[in-house]
Amino acid sequence: MQILLTNDDGVFAPGLRALRKELLRLGEVTVVAPAMEQSGVGHSITLLSPMVVKQVDDDDGTTLGWMVEGSPADSVKLGICELLPRPPDLIVSGINSGSNAGINVLYSGTVAAAIEGAFFKITSIAVSLELSEHFDYRHAAVHAVRVIEKILANRPPNGSLYNVNLPAHSRGEPRGVRVVPMGLGRYGEGFERRQDPRGRTYYWMTYDPPYHLEGPETDVTSLCEGYITVTPLHFDLTKYDEIRQVAAWKWD
Repeated sequence: MQILLTNDDGVFAPGLRALRKELLRLGEVTVVAPAMEQSGVGHSITLLSPMVVKQVDDDDGTTLGWMVEGSPADSVKLGICELLPRPPDLIVSGINSGSNAGINVLYSGTVAAAIEGAFFKITSIAVSLELSEHFDYRHAAVHAVRVIEKILANRPPNGSLYNVNLPAHSRGEPRGVRVVPMGLGRYGEGFERRQDPRGRTYYWMTYDPPYHLEGPETDVTSLCEGYITVTPLHFDLTKYDEIRQVAAWKWD
């Protein structure tokens, strides 16, 4: 199996390295990832400037893959179209430092990289680890690959897309796996107003994730309860139940 591994934390991120070691049990792994951290870039692509690509070696001198001066989606697109000898059988994006649950899915460069893979009809999986004071990527990678193996064992259709979130190791061993929808609750949105040494005003976004246990079961609530979450996704944003209604409006 040919696996393309990417992320949005950068090619040298420890989460990517830990996941690569576990994925090598499944097949050949080629890394194509951003040169620098790209958290929160969503599905941006580079159109107006060239993308420098450089080959990267692993610690033992073997070829790890490529780093791309671009976004996570750029990395996947380049990997499929130019850098790999053939299209991969599987695309994995992660392990991201911090969960990508709830509406964070829409901002996430990690998830966007997986979506890009699904554009090409390749099964793609995004993997993220809940925010914690200390990240245990090695432990998370073991659980992530077990989930990936289970997904592949069920032979999903080409282009299937999954978002996987892992609870922090500080919560103890995961209580199991839940297949749940993404939460739709708004994150605590706010800004802290500050001044720099020259007296100029700037704003720093605050972060308050909606980790509560009220309402329906979602990726947010299940992750908070210590479960690994799996959410099947799709990128068709069409609201089909309104097509006929809107089409019937008087447009002339």
